[in-house]
Amino acid sequence: MEMIIKGKSWKFGDNIDTDVIIPARYLNLTEPSELVKYLFEPLRENFASMVKTGDLLIAGENFGCGSSREHAPIAIKASGISCVIAKSFARIFYRNSFNIGLPLIICPDIVEEIEEGDEIEVDLKRGEIFNQTKEKEYSFPPFEKLMMNLIEHNGLIPYLLSGKFSI
Repeated sequence: MEMIIKGKSWKFGDNIDTDVIIPARYLNLTEPSELVKYLFEPLRENFASMVKTGDLLIAGENFGCGSSREHAPIAIKASGISCVIAKSFARIFYRNSFNIGLPLIICPDIVEEIEEGDEIEVDLKRGEIFNQTKEKEYSFPPFEKLMMNLIEHNGLIPYLLSGKFSI
């Protein structure tokens, strides 16, 4: 995965749960290409068709709360979303996301200031976010080595299979 992400921001509020991210009636689907069709269906129909590869989600508090289903981060990643920035994340959603190589960034300051459609650049290695639209820079604590390895290898399984496992 690229360590510098550039894309348009898509903004969501607080307490976006996994049933909003991917409704339970679609949990019988296993292919990411099928799941993505129903991403955020309760809030925005055909959301995935509007997303371009590299775009970012911006959200408020407790993003990914609800059940522990892995379908939610899989559907987000399948849409082309490259990163989610929020005030906070549900713990299991956080782990599930990194386990599939989807980076999540906690940066409360940026959430209040970014508007949907702003062009954002994120440097994952340096812990920097730049809102190109507003010409404003933010920082976040760089990821620990293990988390960075998961991102670089596109998830836990590819990382373990690479034979380069170290913490």
